[in-house]
Amino acid sequence: MAVSRGNPYKPNRNESESRRIYRSRRVSRQRRLRQTLPLEQNHAPSTRRLRAVPPNSAQPNRPQPLPLNRSTQNPSEPSIYPNLKLPKLRTINGIPIRETPPNRPMSRPPAATPLSQPLNPRQEKNSRRQKRRSTVSTPPEVKPKRQSSRSQPAQTRKYRRSRRSPKRSTGIWIHVIRLLILGVGIGAIAGTLLSVLDPTSKMSMRSSEAAEENPQESPTNQSITPVLPLRQEISPLKAQVQTLVAKNPKLQPGVFVVDLDTGAYLDWESHSIFPAASTIKVPILVAFFQEVDAGKIRLDEPLTMEPEMIAKGSGDMQYQKPGTQYSALEVATKMITISDNTATNMIIHRLGGIQALNQRFISWGLTATAINNPLPDLDGTNTTNARDMANLLYKVNQGGLLSLRSRDRLLDIMQRTVNNSLIPQGLGSGATVAHKTGDIGSVLGDVGIVDMPTGKRYLIVTLVKRPHNDASASELIRNLSRTVYDYFHKPTVTPSLNSMPISTPAMMVSGLLIGLQGTML
Repeated sequence: MAVSRGNPYKPNRNESESRRIYRSRRVSRQRRLRQTLPLEQNHAPSTRRLRAVPPNSAQPNRPQPLPLNRSTQNPSEPSIYPNLKLPKLRTINGIPIRETPPNRPMSRPPAATPLSQPLNPRQEKNSRRQKRRSTVSTPPEVKPKRQSSRSQPAQTRKYRRSRRSPKRSTGIWIHVIRLLILGVGIGAIAGTLLSVLDPTSKMSMRSSEAAEENPQESPTNQSITPVLPLRQEISPLKAQVQTLVAKNPKLQPGVFVVDLDTGAYLDWESHSIFPAASTIKVPILVAFFQEVDAGKIRLDEPLTMEPEMIAKGSGDMQYQKPGTQYSALEVATKMITISDNTATNMIIHRLGGIQALNQRFISWGLTATAINNPLPDLDGTNTTNARDMANLLYKVNQGGLLSLRSRDRLLDIMQRTVNNSLIPQGLGSGATVAHKTGDIGSVLGDVGIVDMPTGKRYLIVTLVKRPHNDASASELIRNLSRTVYDYFHKPTVTPSLNSMPISTPAMMVSGLLIGLQGTML
């Protein structure tokens, strides 16, 4: 196909695309050279496409090029750029070539292509392809731009999420394990502290302190009193008691024993109602000290013995003249230590009478205890049972009815009981007992609190119905006391609350957390 040789600046419609690109690049290159460098005198321009234009030709509309080489500049003319330092240029085949400075290493310069010998389009394409390949083979180290999560493909985002999810899950489990370890430590500390403390003594101390702080408040108005703790009945001890009772078929005993340390108990006909005899004086003494705590009675208050208060039976006040005065504490002491019936009637009168005392007994939760006649009650109309007496002694011991000071005075008076022929005869050496006996023809009884040399404390109540003044009843009470004492005196009979692990919510949570931690780790 013939190539048009018309105006090189005017595109030809018959030209191919590659040819037109080559021609436009060549023309632009020649224009740049023409504007910057003048052609040499002896250089013949190509007659194929360009016409040589003399450098000094007068063309009004064409700007004259500025000479850049000092060798081509007229030395007489002043330099337009005096401070401009231009590199040395040399010519090859009449074409100026810029030389590389000596301090800049450079590969072998490519051979210059004269203007008269244009490049073949195929050669130019091949050279461009080689440049692309070299660029692709040795890519420059360019820091890739960080793409946003929206611009990334969904598959890539899903992969990254799946790759990060194990780290997040691992961090969550670490926090959970730390919280579990913290809970285990707190639970262990709380469980240890609660197991060291004795809840029964703690309750006693709190109630005693409350009674000391509020001595003017009457305990009869207290709606909350300690309840007798019963956990498990002592079967071996009950079997021994059954053997003793079987040996005395004509006697009808009522026995109740409670270990104050563990709550273990023995119950033998404790709900059967018995004539109270002189054991009724124990709840009367408790009511007396309640009035002392309330400030209604003073211990040094004088009490006058009236003629209608004098009673026969036990005691020595009956032999004094009517109108004799005694202090309130002395009268209460004689009522227990020597079981004086006259002193008992004087205390009943001072506390407001029989009906007032019966109402007080009901408020304490004593269902079978009641006073029906003044002392001496030889017919046995005043009643009680073993369970009521045990409940009363427990509440006194725990400080639920009396202040600490009054409780100590009451126990001290009961420890000075003169008649020690029943419960004290069955105790070992070193044991102490605060008790009160009762003796009429049809009933014999003894109730008290026993402190063993080992530190154990227990309640014992024995009431025995008998034929009139039958001596075998006293022997049965002594044997029952000895059997109970020997059972509790064994080294490892019933563990105390201080040695027993107390099941508390904190310890249950601690055990659960420890098991969970062991499972996870």
